[in-house]
Amino acid sequence: MAQTLRASTLAVSIACPPQRVYEFIANPENLPRWAPAFCRSIRRAGEDWLVDSPIGTVKFRFVAANDLGVLDHIVTVANEAILNPMRVLANGSGSELLFTLFQRPGMTDAQFAEDITLVERDLNTLKALMEAVL
Repeated sequence: MAQTLRASTLAVSIACPPQRVYEFIANPENLPRWAPAFCRSIRRAGEDWLVDSPIGTVKFRFVAANDLGVLDHIVTVANEAILNPMRVLANGSGSELLFTLFQRPGMTDAQFAEDITLVERDLNTLKALMEAVL
């Protein structure tokens, strides 16, 4: 039987066209602006990016650019690659942003709840930034 991990999908509605939201998020240089709980600073390292995060330097990479709104990204911490599924969808003339977190093996319920809180805060920061440029 297949094993599944506990998951939480967070959603935020953004009054901004999906293409604009996608383009802003897809540029890793914008990460410190909208995800300060995760990214204090970022710099290119070949095809990857190195993020100065609260847990130290981690490797970061988005999936290839696409027309489907897929912004999945892989964060590598201590040789563990963690997939973070993320999508921007059309919601009327605005956008719906979805971000799924998984409770990794060894992660306590309290740690998972803290991750959820931090990502919610970052998504709300993103919403405010995107809606301020209209």
